[in-house]
Amino acid sequence: MRHSLRLVVLLVAVASLCSSCGYALAGRGSFLPDTIKVIGIPDFTNTTTFYQVEQVLTAKVRTEFIGRGKYKVLPQATDVDAVLKGEILSIGVTPAVFNESQQATRYVITVTAKIELRDLHADKVLWQNPAMVFREDYDVATAGTSITDPATFFGQEANALERVATDFARSVVSSILEAF
Repeated sequence: MRHSLRLVVLLVAVASLCSSCGYALAGRGSFLPDTIKVIGIPDFTNTTTFYQVEQVLTAKVRTEFIGRGKYKVLPQATDVDAVLKGEILSIGVTPAVFNESQQATRYVITVTAKIELRDLHADKVLWQNPAMVFREDYDVATAGTSITDPATFFGQEANALERVATDFARSVVSSILEAF
C-alpha cells in the first residue's frame, strides 16, 4: 500500500513538473519568435520542367500558414516580419504497386525543394532546409496506361497536383512551426 502511495505521489510530482514544459498539440505549436506576425511568401522558384507547379505549391503553403490562424500572410517579400522563400528543385514519380496486369496502381511522388524562412528585423535565418524531400504514396486509376514521369501523372489525374501540393504544404509549415 505504501509503495502504491509513493508511486502515485511521484507520478503527480512528475506530471506537475511537465505541465508547463512547452508542449503543444501537434500542428498547433510554434517556435517562431513572437515578433513574427506577418510572413511574406513570394512565389517559389521552379527549376523543374513542370509548368506552373511553383504557383500551386506556393498557394498551398500560403493557405496552410493562414489556416494556422496566427499569422498574416502576404505574397511579397517587403513590409513583412519574415520571408519564406522556396525553390522547387525536382519532382519525381516512381511506380510502387502493380496490379495483376503489371500496371502501376500506386506511385511515390517525390518533391525536393530548398526552403528558407528569414526574420527580416533580426536579419537571420529562422529555419531552413536546402534539400527538403517530401515523399508520399498516391493511388491512381491508370486506365491501362503506364505512368513513368510526373507530367503524365499530373496530366492524367486532374487533382493529383492539388493533393501533392496540399500534403507538401502541410509538411513544410509543420516543419517550420514545430522546428523539425
